[in-house]
Amino acid sequence: MDSSIIQSTAKVGVYCDVANMYRNGGQRMQYDVLREFACRDWAEPVRLNAYVTYDAERAKRDFNYRDGAKSFHSKLRDYGYKVIVKEIRWYHDDSGNRFGKADADLDLAVDALLQSEKLNRVLIASGDGDFVNVVRALQNRGCRVEIVSLDNASNALRQEADLFISGFLIPGLIPMSHTPGADRVDRVEWGEIGSRVRGWCYWHEADRGFGYLRFLQEVGPGLWFTDARHPDSPYETAFFHDSNLPPHVRASHLPSRRHVFEFELQPSEKADGLQALDLELVSTG
Repeated sequence: MDSSIIQSTAKVGVYCDVANMYRNGGQRMQYDVLREFACRDWAEPVRLNAYVTYDAERAKRDFNYRDGAKSFHSKLRDYGYKVIVKEIRWYHDDSGNRFGKADADLDLAVDALLQSEKLNRVLIASGDGDFVNVVRALQNRGCRVEIVSLDNASNALRQEADLFISGFLIPGLIPMSHTPGADRVDRVEWGEIGSRVRGWCYWHEADRGFGYLRFLQEVGPGLWFTDARHPDSPYETAFFHDSNLPPHVRASHLPSRRHVFEFELQPSEKADGLQALDLELVSTG
């Protein structure tokens, strides 16, 4: 890819609903990678907001929780994020059951709308359907709106965004469940032969029992060049046999963008190209 051809002067705002991402598979999410993805075409990160919840009552008795939260917030700040802390407030329902609330949705929505005047592109990291109207309002103000989510993403949010992508598909954003040679200095990097990557089935031949998976080889500016044959495409494809699908995945459900697979890359047995082996289902969106 010729980086001199596609460059951006866009001003970007990133608004991350940390609790939503954490609950839906992002316990080890790499926030520096999220920033890099948002600014993948040399765009300028003007706003980086991370909305976190904090249980002050628990922190008084659980020092590990307190110190861990402080360390996490410090790391976010090191990456350039402004950390907006929402303390959990505890209530009792009519039956006397105690429950906590620390909803950051309103703060995120208001900040994104107020700050959008200085932005060209907004990335919201959340799968919460409550943001659908926020997406529309931002688009009406002239912003391109991108959504990065993990599990349990709202269908309406998927359809409203200018770009929707599962965070599992972004190289390095969510660490692999297991990586060959993880304890070796020379471990194989994402996209290389022998590495594990994540992708989705975009074509499937049911009668012949095989299909093709598409994965993001590298984070680049031309995400709309989904055909790997295009010289500026950041995507690659890998062939797979239905016999390599996980037992609980029905081939009749393919192709599907919702089914995100983790798999090992190896040279194709029959032709030039790549083959996917040891497929695991990571997410159904």
